[in-house]
Amino acid sequence: MRTFQIAEEIVKERSEDFADRLAIAYEKERRPLCLCRNPGVPMYVARIGDQLIVKRMPLSGRAHDPQCGSYEPPYELTGLGPLIGSAIQIDVSTGAAALKLDFTMTKRASRSLSVTSSAQRPKNEPRKLSLRALLHYLWHEGGLTEWTSLWIGKRHWWHVRSHLVEAARTMTVRGEPLVDRLFVPEPFRADDRQAIEQRRAVALAEIYQMPGPKRLMLLVGEIKEFGEARSGRKVIIKHMPGFPLFLEDRAWTSLQNRFSAQLELWQANEVSHLLAIMTIGATGSGLTTINEIALMTVTAEWLPMDNVYEERVLDRLTKMRRKSVKGLRFNLSPSLPVAFATLPEAKPVPVALYLVPPDAGDAFESALGEMIKARPDLGSWVWRINDGEMPRLPPG
Repeated sequence: MRTFQIAEEIVKERSEDFADRLAIAYEKERRPLCLCRNPGVPMYVARIGDQLIVKRMPLSGRAHDPQCGSYEPPYELTGLGPLIGSAIQIDVSTGAAALKLDFTMTKRASRSLSVTSSAQRPKNEPRKLSLRALLHYLWHEGGLTEWTSLWIGKRHWWHVRSHLVEAARTMTVRGEPLVDRLFVPEPFRADDRQAIEQRRAVALAEIYQMPGPKRLMLLVGEIKEFGEARSGRKVIIKHMPGFPLFLEDRAWTSLQNRFSAQLELWQANEVSHLLAIMTIGATGSGLTTINEIALMTVTAEWLPMDNVYEERVLDRLTKMRRKSVKGLRFNLSPSLPVAFATLPEAKPVPVALYLVPPDAGDAFESALGEMIKARPDLGSWVWRINDGEMPRLPPG
């Protein structure tokens, strides 16, 4: 149970009047201090749906005690590290993140309707967020990479949506709030269909405006199916029935090549979810088209996974009571190691989990060794796939 200082008062997270105190802090824009350390670590109050919660400030996770629920593993262990200070610039006084994107949010011509976003960038390009990396950052800042078995059966689409939207409120692109350009469909209910469709129409109205350069919207949603169309594919998003998105043939072929692993994992596991992030626009005839798209497969608990080996480890971790945090690649190539998960509550120190794929060479092993050596404050667990079965997970 966390303890906070709000104004001059000390309050525990489970005290009877905690919700009332948070409401006052939210209204008066007061920053709670987490007292897991001395001095306390500044945090902020966020609204997730109809609930107020205390969230850590960006990049402050390592300042918390590892046993604190607000602790976050070092971002240098994942693909987030190379992006901080370049593609992601944090205002430490407000917690707002200014983002640089490597994809366009404006459509200036009718040609090339759908070009699939690449998952990684050439090394000599400026560090900007790819479409997939933006989805990873939303997932990370939304707290959706964190898990404890106490949440089993309690993480649903409404929960995911609320956290993504709240995370987007803390981000800007070229000075504009990201949340103003992001659409995440609300859970669909047949008895409220008309009202839901009206809210969606208002949110997406901007992409149908004529004339001149067309602004694109970002959409994050769960794929239901890639349906047949006379040309290309009809992409059906769950919670958006009757609202197909059109993907041209060339982009569909590219999508299958670039995200073959994500598609295979989704098709092989009936409880997994396939998430898409895309930029969408409209044609003169009113059709809604996909300009760029990237995919991410997640487990039944909405934890991202890149391969079947991660899936096996995550299956074990989600059954344990202790907290785990999923690490993400962002723009990083699979040829570079990352801590694909961390156990922050392991004792005596948090433990980073690493996978060495079957095709890893000497360069991968060397980079992994340097990464582990650079963090003596963390333990390490390594599964070299070619060595056989998964090693026993660290005790905790």
